Amino acid sequence: MKALEPVVLVGSHVWLEPLELTHVRPLLEAASESRATYALTNVPGDEASMRAYVELVLAQRDQGVALPFATVDAAHARVVGTTRFLNVEYWTWRAERTPPVPTVDFDAAEIGGTWLAASAQRTAINTEAKLLMLVHAFETWNLRRVNLKTDARNLRSRLAIERLGAHLDGVLPAHMPAADGGVRDTAMYSLLAYEWSATKSALERRLSVRRGTTGV
Repeated sequence: MKALEPVVLVGSHVWLEPLELTHVRPLLEAASESRATYALTNVPGDEASMRAYVELVLAQRDQGVALPFATVDAAHARVVGTTRFLNVEYWTWRAERTPPVPTVDFDAAEIGGTWLAASAQRTAINTEAKLLMLVHAFETWNLRRVNLKTDARNLRSRLAIERLGAHLDGVLPAHMPAADGGVRDTAMYSLLAYEWSATKSALERRLSVRRGTTGV
């Protein structure tokens, strides 16, 4: 597997730029606002742990299984969080892949590892960031499926995912370590290629109507 091709995704409210070690300090500043919503999310709170967090994600990028971004508030040119494609799925086919064939050598990926500064939450930033990533996944990569997952207890995150148009595939019990130190059940969501057109139209309408005042 080779590292995924870096890309900058630009919208009206946000741009997503390739994550680098130079983002450690700006990310720490973003994470140092109110941390009230981070109980069930892994958001490092000091420079050493933030650097280790970024280094781990960059190692996953180099292994070809993740493509991480710094999330930048376009209005203020300020880093307000991070997100990434991860858990890239390289399917093994016995014959030629059935159409539509992805333009990359993998077939599905997850959008996750997402967190935002408190001041950027519930704005158009997350909605547009997800739209940009989904456009890239379904229209540039031509993927078959995009996955999203969260701690089953995290109602805020689950509602945000559902507002994107993703559907719940199920809850995996005792799936993985939780951010609060326990073992979490994971709510698994997905969007499929044939659903993308309707989902995209709905997200674009939301951004048009709300004009940056409310988002996911």
